[in-house]
Amino acid sequence: MNIIMSGLDYQLAPIALREKLSFTKNGVGELVSLIRRTEPRVAGCVLISTCNRTELYLSCELGEMPNPGEVLCRAAGQAYAPFSGAFVTRSGMEAARHLTEVASGLQSQIWGEDQIVSQVKAAITIARAQSAADPVMETLFRTAVSAAKAVKTKVHLNQIPTSAAGRAVEVLQREGGDLRGRKAVVIGNGEMGRLAAGLLREAGCQVTVTLRSYHHGETVVPAGCAVVPYEARFTALDGADILLSATTSPHYTVSRADLEGMQQPPRWAIDLAIPRDIQPEAGEVLGVSLYNVDTLGAELHPVAPPEVEAILAHHLQRFRQWGDYRESLSALEQLKRDITQRVLESPEWGELDQRELTEFAVSRAVDLMAGGLKETNLSPEDLLRCDRKIRTRNGGRPDEEENHGRKPALSAVR
Repeated sequence: MNIIMSGLDYQLAPIALREKLSFTKNGVGELVSLIRRTEPRVAGCVLISTCNRTELYLSCELGEMPNPGEVLCRAAGQAYAPFSGAFVTRSGMEAARHLTEVASGLQSQIWGEDQIVSQVKAAITIARAQSAADPVMETLFRTAVSAAKAVKTKVHLNQIPTSAAGRAVEVLQREGGDLRGRKAVVIGNGEMGRLAAGLLREAGCQVTVTLRSYHHGETVVPAGCAVVPYEARFTALDGADILLSATTSPHYTVSRADLEGMQQPPRWAIDLAIPRDIQPEAGEVLGVSLYNVDTLGAELHPVAPPEVEAILAHHLQRFRQWGDYRESLSALEQLKRDITQRVLESPEWGELDQRELTEFAVSRAVDLMAGGLKETNLSPEDLLRCDRKIRTRNGGRPDEEENHGRKPALSAVR
């Protein structure tokens, strides 16, 4: 199988472009199901959609590889041309390497963030539920998640904010100083909203969280936070110091006109949503400083320490070995057939009524040999050379007539 991916991220695609290919969990599920059913060369697909990136990973049958960016745009009903210059495509082990870095937070705008590993894990879970994840995708994403967990537990990434919410609080403290006593309104009670509310509360803010009426009794509000109905958010915002919005709404939660209609609009407005919650023009209101996920993380990334590189290299090597072993299975079966045939043709063997016993003995021997392949660098090409050697008579060339021109097509996941 071949691996290929295309992705949009904050480095090449501005937020105005990324939000056009940003999807909810339900949307992700519908897309991977559609792609798996309608793209004939695709054996497995997983879609990651976060605030910073949208990436489609495909495992494909041997042959010409599809363009994942075009596949995604076609499934989402978007023209590909506006995105063509922003998509980055990687294949084989380069794609695998990129995914381990993504899961570890090394490609995040908020460098080293903790939430991305959960988002990567959620992506494969959604694909699995839609029967869109094949063994290659399952193993690739399991490798990336395992590598990310090892990085988080074994390497201490100093002075790195752990999430976009943490970065927001850091920026607010840098711009506004001590946050104790500041009034903050958080719109959105999802994972990001709750995290942001909790961090603002820990920083000393008086935090109010909005709740939609149909969610009352179904949500958890961080300790110490007040609540207000979503419909009353503007009343709560008038006179507040901080607005932070983090919802999955397809519409703006706060517009420029909304802020202009307030006697005292918030001094800082933080938009952690993709698509954006706060109308971009709201930042033009006098006295309002607007930040989004791009402007919050516009700092240079630190260099990952050598321990991180060692962890990623270890997990990627295991993945490569798994791929080699998987691609070797057809060669192993061919090896069994050719060894059996050689044994049965041997003059020392005598009667040919022992085929079943011979096949069993050869099969067991080859399986025992193959048991060590996962821990070595033996590739499908090595097995192919071994098979050809066995089919060579008296040290000569392989018997092409006996083999009927058979040349097993093997390709490693590289």
